[in-house]
Formats: sequence, structure tokens, C-alpha cells
Amino acid sequence: MKKVLVTGATGSLGVAIVKEFANHGYFVYIHYNSNEEKAKEILKEIDNNGEILTFESKNSQNIKETLENIEVDVLINNLGITKDNLFFWMSDEEWEEVIDTNVNGMFRVTKALLPKFIKKKDCAIVNISSISGIVGNMGQTNYSASKGAIIAFTKSLALELARYRITVNCVAPGLVESDMTKDINKEITKSIPLKRYAKPKEIAHAVYFASTNTYMTAEVINISGGLAR
Repeated sequence: MKKVLVTGATGSLGVAIVKEFANHGYFVYIHYNSNEEKAKEILKEIDNNGEILTFESKNSQNIKETLENIEVDVLINNLGITKDNLFFWMSDEEWEEVIDTNVNGMFRVTKALLPKFIKKKDCAIVNISSISGIVGNMGQTNYSASKGAIIAFTKSLALELARYRITVNCVAPGLVESDMTKDINKEITKSIPLKRYAKPKEIAHAVYFASTNTYMTAEVINISGGLAR
């Protein structure tokens, strides 16, 4: 049975990704940061075909200790936060928290698992970016910078790991029905050619595809309903 680790698994997109892989027969490691109850609910929903993990994304040692005894075939770097503000008013904390969680957290988790991936070979890494990292977004210089960094990270790491038959791809969603977007004015859907937000499961399908196509690497899948083109 193949195994996958999904970081940030308790958010709307994380839940959909967990279910997508579980539906394809994967054993799923469900990572949570603070919402243990939600992680337990997700585990029940996939008939306990997985395990709950927690670690602090800022703590490299904690991550290494948590992941040292697990083996996975696929890593989904889905951990991410937003702290939106116009740049003029953006605090150091708002900038640093987003960069440290979204970029450095991804780095630390990937680094911890990489030796096992190289030894195992035929593995996959899928990083969750955003169209904000492609086209930018007003009030999100920190978030956009972090998501753009994820794209660059993906392309560079893919070149380094191709020799080990490890694919590294990126999915860049547009607006998705989630806790992050519930307070956004729905008028914005008028600017989306498909006139609606994505459903989390639609993004999850793309994530699964990105993890299973063995001849695709260093790719960014833009799934934004035509918003970014």
C-alpha cells in the first residue's frame, strides 16, 4: 500500500486532498498544527486508513523526530497561512510569519524526508502554490511572495531529483471554497471566466494527478477557472 503525507491537512483543501488519496487506496498521514479534533474527524471519515501527525513547522528538530520513523511515497506540501495587509501597513510579523510557514515550513518538511525519498526512488512531491504566486494580488505581497517562492523551489528541486526518479510538481489554485475565502466579496467571481470558486475536490484531483504522472516534473498546474492565463 502506498503512503502519503499531507501537511496542513485540516483546512478545506487539505481535507479534500486526504480524501482523494484515501479513495485511491493510499494510507494517509494527516498532519495538523493545532486542530487535533478536526484531524481525528478526518481520520474517521477515511475509515482510519491513516495516522495523525503533528509537528511545529518552525522547529526543524521536531519535524525530523516526528518523521524519522515513517516511510511515504508521496509528500503533499499544503501547509500555509495568510496575513493580508497593504504593504505600506504590513508589519514585520505579518511578513515573517507567512514566509516562515509557507516557504520555510515546506523546506524543513521536504528536507527531513528527502534522504528516504532518494533511497527509495520513484516518489513524488507536490507543492501547493497559488495563482497569487503567478500574477500577484493586492494586499498579499507576503503571501504572493511565498507562493512565487514555492514555484521557483519546485522547478529547481525537480531538476536535482530527476536522476532519482522523484517528480516535483506544483499546483496553483485560484479561489477555492474554503475558510480562507469565505469572507471575500463574492462579486469577484464576475472576473473568473467560469464564474465561480473552485470546489476543494477539484483541486484535489489535480494534486493527485500531479503525484501520479511519472513523466511530468517541474510543472505548475494552474487551476483557476481561467482567472490566471
